Amino acid sequence: MDRPYVLLSCAISLDGYLDDASGQRLVISGAQDLDRVDSLRASSDAILIGAGTVRADNPRLLLRSAARREARAARGATPDPVRVVISGSGELDPRARLFSPGHGRPLVYVSAGRAKDARRRLGGVAEVIEAGEPVELAGVLADLARRRVGRLMVEGGTSVLTAFLACGLADELSLAIAPFFVGDSRAPRFTGDGQFPWNAARPARLVSADRAGEVAVLTYRLS
Repeated sequence: MDRPYVLLSCAISLDGYLDDASGQRLVISGAQDLDRVDSLRASSDAILIGAGTVRADNPRLLLRSAARREARAARGATPDPVRVVISGSGELDPRARLFSPGHGRPLVYVSAGRAKDARRRLGGVAEVIEAGEPVELAGVLADLARRRVGRLMVEGGTSVLTAFLACGLADELSLAIAPFFVGDSRAPRFTGDGQFPWNAARPARLVSADRAGEVAVLTYRLS
């Protein structure tokens, strides 16, 4: 395969929202589901998010479990998966937690026309890579494959998840559904509008339905 195996992972409310509109991050998953996600991260070679998630959540994208980090290191992998960001503009804050030293430099894929400015801003804390004009997901995946990323976990947000699904570049979807509603159309949804390969005539295949506390976890095979 000339691209990594792509797993999309996200947690949503019963009405399909990734967050609320308060401006403060809404924790949708419970402790059991967060541990499940940490296990998925540990089994991945890289974790990818969009620039909007960096700005909204300021994540570190590091494993929570010290035991999982040690297990990865014992088998010759980096303690944490490679951290990857897609940002067309490259306008990210170099002080964001993602760029904290000591865990390897994240990869930041930007549009060709913004690469020079992005390298000036982020060159000291990240590896900035031109990825087309606009950013082409297939090119991003091909570059990750060349870097020996065999399994990629994509965690959002809306525009990134929508793009992977609409382009048919996702192999698996892990969807955690929390037992509450957000009820605010200003909040970010799981996906935006798009022409998706999976529809009523060609549905995704449900391979498991599990439970993590009060959270339902559905796994779909897409490829």
